[in-house]
Amino acid sequence: MRALASRTASHVRDLPATAAFTSAALKLDPGNGVLLERLFQAEVMQGEIVKAEPLAAQVIKTNSQQRMARLVLGLKEFRARRYGEARGHFDEAAYTPLGTLTSTLLDAWAYAGEGSLNAALKALDKLDGQDGFTNYKALHTALIADYLGSGVRADAAYKKAYQLAPTSMRIVQAYGNWLERSGHKDEAEKVYKAYLADGQRDVLVQQALDKLQSAAKPAAFVATPQAGASESLFSIASALTGDQNAEAALTYSELALSLAGDKPVILTTLGGIQSDLKFYDDSNATFDQVPKDSALRAYADTQMAINMHRMDKKDEAIKLLQDVTAKNANDFDATVTLAAIYRASDKFDLSVETYTKAIGLLGEDAKNNWRIFYDRGIAFDKLKQFDKSEEDFRKALEISKGDPSVLNYLGYSMIDRGEKLDEALAMVKKAVELKPNDGYIVDSLGWAYYKLRDYEQAVTYCERAVDLNAGDPTIADHLGDVYWMAGRKLEARFQWQHAKDNKPDPEDLAKIEAKIKDGLPEPDVAKPADGATAPAQPVDDKAGKPING
Repeated sequence: MRALASRTASHVRDLPATAAFTSAALKLDPGNGVLLERLFQAEVMQGEIVKAEPLAAQVIKTNSQQRMARLVLGLKEFRARRYGEARGHFDEAAYTPLGTLTSTLLDAWAYAGEGSLNAALKALDKLDGQDGFTNYKALHTALIADYLGSGVRADAAYKKAYQLAPTSMRIVQAYGNWLERSGHKDEAEKVYKAYLADGQRDVLVQQALDKLQSAAKPAAFVATPQAGASESLFSIASALTGDQNAEAALTYSELALSLAGDKPVILTTLGGIQSDLKFYDDSNATFDQVPKDSALRAYADTQMAINMHRMDKKDEAIKLLQDVTAKNANDFDATVTLAAIYRASDKFDLSVETYTKAIGLLGEDAKNNWRIFYDRGIAFDKLKQFDKSEEDFRKALEISKGDPSVLNYLGYSMIDRGEKLDEALAMVKKAVELKPNDGYIVDSLGWAYYKLRDYEQAVTYCERAVDLNAGDPTIADHLGDVYWMAGRKLEARFQWQHAKDNKPDPEDLAKIEAKIKDGLPEPDVAKPADGATAPAQPVDDKAGKPING
C-alpha cells in the first residue's frame, strides 16, 4: 500500500509526499532499487542534497550508471577538492548527449581546480562536433582560461562566445566583465548597450552598464572552480525548456545551487521552474531567498506576486506589487504585472491607470510593444469606454501587423455592439484563418454569427470550437445556445449540462441552470440575438494571466 502511495505521489509530482511514502515503503523493502531511485530523485528535486548523497551511494550499487546519482556523488567529491574521484563519477554519467555535455563541463572545471589548463581545454574538445554545444565550449574555455590566468586564450574565447551568441545574457555579462577587467570599458559599454538596445530588459546588464564609470574594477565573473561548475549546471538548466524537461531543469538548478555559484541568478531561475511546475509555495520560498540588496530582488518579488495571483491570493499579490512599484517607480515589469492583476481582479479603472503609467515608462519602445495597448484596450472595454478601447486595439493591430488575438477581440466587440459589422466580421474571420486551431477564436466567430442570427454558420463554428476545447464551459454553453436557436433543443440541453459539469464561473452557473430548466426565450426580431453568458475571451484574458506575451 505504501509503495502504491509512493508511486501515485511521484506521478502527480508531490515531492514531500513522494519522499515520505517512499521512505516508509523502503523500511518494508530496503533493497528495492526502484524505491531507492524514487526517493533519491525526490530529495534532489527538493534541494535536499545532503540527504540525497547517501542515497546516491546506495542507488549505484543496483544501477552503477544512474546518471543523476553519479553527478551527486561527483559533486560531493568536487566540493572536497578530490577532483580525480569527481571525474570518475562524472565520466560514468556521460552516455547521453545531455550527460556528455554535463560531464565534459564538470570534468573541465575539475582539471581547472587542479590548475591544469591544457587538460581542461582537452576535455572541452569532447564537445566538438556535437550539435548545439559550441556555445558552451566557447564560454567555458574563456572562463577557465580567465580563471587560470591565460589572458590571450581567454580573450579569444570570450570574443568567439560573444560572436556566437550576442543575445545570451550570461555571455554578455561574462564578456563585458572581462572587457572591464582588461581595461576596455568603452568596448564593454558597447556590448552592454547593444544587448539592451535589442529590446532586452535585464537588470543585471543594466546594473553593469550603470556601474561602468566607477573606478572600482569588478570581480571576476567566475572566480572559483565551484562557481564554474555551478555555472555549467545553471546554464544547462536554463536551456531545458518545456514540460518534458521540467524535472531535469529543476534537478540541475538544485545541483547548481548546492555549489558556490551566482546564488541570486540561480534562485530566480529555480523559482521560475518551480512556478512552471505549479509548486507555487516552493517557488515563493525560493524567490524569497534572493537577498534584499540584490538587483534581482524586485524581479523576485514580482514573480512572487504572480504566484500569489495564481493561488487566488489577489489582494496579497496587489499589495506586494504596490510595494515593489513604490520602491522602484521605473520598474516596467512590476508595473505592467500590477496592471494585469488589477484587470484580472475586475479593478479596471486602476488597471487602465497603471497600464498608462507602464506605457509612459516604455517611452519610444511603446511603439514596438503591441501587447500593452491590447491589454489596456481590454480594460477600457470592460469599463465600456469603447472609443478608447477601439483606439488601443487599432494601435495594437498596427504594431503587431494583425495579431489574431487583437483581430478576434476587436472584431467581436464591434459585432457585440452592432457597429461596423462588415469590417468586424472580416476581422474575426481573419483571426480564425490565422489560428484555425484556437478554440477560443473559433468560438468567437461562431458566437459572432449567433449575434448576427446566422444560426447555421454559428453551429458550424461553435461545434468546431467544442471539438478544439472540449472541456471549456463557456464554449459548451455557447454551443447549447446556438443549438437552441437552431431548433435542436435536446442537443442544447446536453451541451448546457456539459458546460455545468465543467465547473463554470459562479455567475455563469446560475444562468446555465436556468437554461437547462427553461431554455432560452424566443428572440426579439427587432434586436440582435442575446445569449445568457458573455463571449469567450482570448485565452490570456479568460485565464486571467498576469503577465504579458
